[in-house]
Amino acid sequence: MMPFGLKIAIINREFRKRLDEKARDMGLTSVQLRILGSISRLEAAGETEIHQNDLERLEHITHPAMTKHIQHLERKGVVRCVPSEQDRRYKKISCTEQSAGIHQMILEHDREVFEELCASLTQEQRQILNQLTDIIVKGIDTE
Repeated sequence: MMPFGLKIAIINREFRKRLDEKARDMGLTSVQLRILGSISRLEAAGETEIHQNDLERLEHITHPAMTKHIQHLERKGVVRCVPSEQDRRYKKISCTEQSAGIHQMILEHDREVFEELCASLTQEQRQILNQLTDIIVKGIDTE
């Protein structure tokens, strides 16, 4: 019998591989796309100022690594960094017109990959899988 951790690792690798392909088609790495999605999602939720430290906490990425990712995203023209209106020590990070609302597309890509990987499951089994993983994630978040 295959250990549970190995099963999760195999699923994760395949899921990431397929999402990486979609990100690559957009000229981004999967990490860049994930960060861009977080910015887009926060903006859609009404956040008026998003700072690098917000993204570092959300994505569990170190300050130097996040700095490089944001610089790459800015060079690609998908984010804009301007001085914060609330605190000049920080830069406000926002999506450009090119990437606004991209979190919706990322959700669609995620759904597509989930459907591909779960093609052998019934709709009910897919719902159960989602419910169970929600419970596990909630337990992890509260630790």
